[in-house]
Amino acid sequence: MARARKSKPRGPGAVQAFVWEAAAGKLVAVDKVASLPLSLLKGIDSARETLRENTRRFADGLPANNALLWGARGMGKSSLVKALHAEVNRGRQKRLVLIEIHREEIASLPALLRRLRRDPRRFLLFCDDLSFDKDDTSYKSLKAALEGGIEGRPANVLFYATSNRRHLMPRDMMENERSTAINPSEAVEEKISLSDRFGLWLGFHNCGQDEYLEMIESYAEYFGLKMPKEELRRRALAWSAARGARSGRVAWQFIQDLAGELGKRIG
Repeated sequence: MARARKSKPRGPGAVQAFVWEAAAGKLVAVDKVASLPLSLLKGIDSARETLRENTRRFADGLPANNALLWGARGMGKSSLVKALHAEVNRGRQKRLVLIEIHREEIASLPALLRRLRRDPRRFLLFCDDLSFDKDDTSYKSLKAALEGGIEGRPANVLFYATSNRRHLMPRDMMENERSTAINPSEAVEEKISLSDRFGLWLGFHNCGQDEYLEMIESYAEYFGLKMPKEELRRRALAWSAARGARSGRVAWQFIQDLAGELGKRIG
């Protein structure tokens, strides 16, 4: 039997996406990013266009801002980042490299930035569902890495984060700092100033029924799910009512269920 060939480690020059593993001190290649076409992301037009232009400028070697995508759960924050990465790279020779860093690895961000600083390519760092809880001091590493450290953020690195919180800290944590600090305003300001390191704040809000149904119909058309329009809408509304929410995530979950019922592959 032929011996299986060992896969060779791949650096940032070989593929377009990685996950940072701080404990091992390495970038793990992602062969295929789980992303949807940008055209399928509905109800977020303003945020989409703003972030598209910011990402394109960065990929072209121009100045761009770190971005915080905050707001309602399931409204396409992380999907937008991944979809824009794919779109911006389409037809581009010097491609933008996407690196996901998990919330738990934020303290290692300065080490990762030092590693990327020497690389000729451009990197989009992405942290999904970023937030900090009481007694968590790793936010200081993020503050220093983004703007405040002596080295500063490398010119070839941009940082995008998603969060349900606009200021990344729970309100009771900031209020506790205010009540116990010698100088309350300074204590709270230190934590709020983390959000200030992001030049773009893009808000995502719960969608209405019309937007939700537009998502459903777009998905159904794109994936070729054949069903009378009125029945599709009726079932989609019943699905959202059972979950007590309307969002892009709920719409996608309905489409997955419908595709399975119809025997249609959509992956």
